[in-house]
Amino acid sequence: MRIVLIQSKLEWEQPAFNRAVFAEKISKLSAKDDLIVLPEMCTTGFSMNAEALAEPMGGATTSWFLEQARLSGAVVTGSFICREGNSFFNRLIWARPDGELDYYDKRHLFTLAGEHLTYTAGQQIPMIEWKGWKIRPLICYDLRFPVWSRQPNLKEEQYDLLLYVANWPNRRSHHWKSLLIARAIENQCYTVGLNIVGEDGNGHQYSGDSSVIDYAGQVLAQGSWEEQVLSVELDLAKQAAYRMQFPFLEDADIFSV
Repeated sequence: MRIVLIQSKLEWEQPAFNRAVFAEKISKLSAKDDLIVLPEMCTTGFSMNAEALAEPMGGATTSWFLEQARLSGAVVTGSFICREGNSFFNRLIWARPDGELDYYDKRHLFTLAGEHLTYTAGQQIPMIEWKGWKIRPLICYDLRFPVWSRQPNLKEEQYDLLLYVANWPNRRSHHWKSLLIARAIENQCYTVGLNIVGEDGNGHQYSGDSSVIDYAGQVLAQGSWEEQVLSVELDLAKQAAYRMQFPFLEDADIFSV
């Protein structure tokens, strides 16, 4: 699988502007890409102004995701502020080029920023299949909670790729990089984390550090402080061979969330 991470600045609370910037960047990518990853709240930045910024499913942003998937021939994923009835969600969209749409609502809401006071937590652990891969896409603060990303005990239910989209501040960049490696090692799977760069509307700084890590915890690619596009080819057969050589997952404790 060829995966592309678009590490970018976000214009604070400007959905149309951010969609246009990402559309231009996506238009320059290779036709061979399979999965294009955008950040958490990719159209607004990590805003608690949900009342003004939230959109319904089928609105401008979800329609835009589907259009970018159709044009690129790849899955396009990232999160946005979604409204359902009187509730708001930090919702990851998984837009397929055939027009199908999956989603995941962020489970762990960032209490330090008051996210739990505005948004409703998701309840379902995601599992999405794409081009022979089983993928678990999660959002930012979920990274700190290993039980939520834990591989299922049944081998046939285990996933191949763990993916995090984020707005993770620079002051805790060491945690970001360390936890991504930890998740990769403990789950014996490719682990990807996409972060943003620059400053948000609350004055928080973001240093990027977007990463692609293999099943043994080795960093295959890592972003800097700048806007950039990371493109990495992932090899499912190599991962399967590694798990057979080191069958640590078979010794994991049995439990359920």
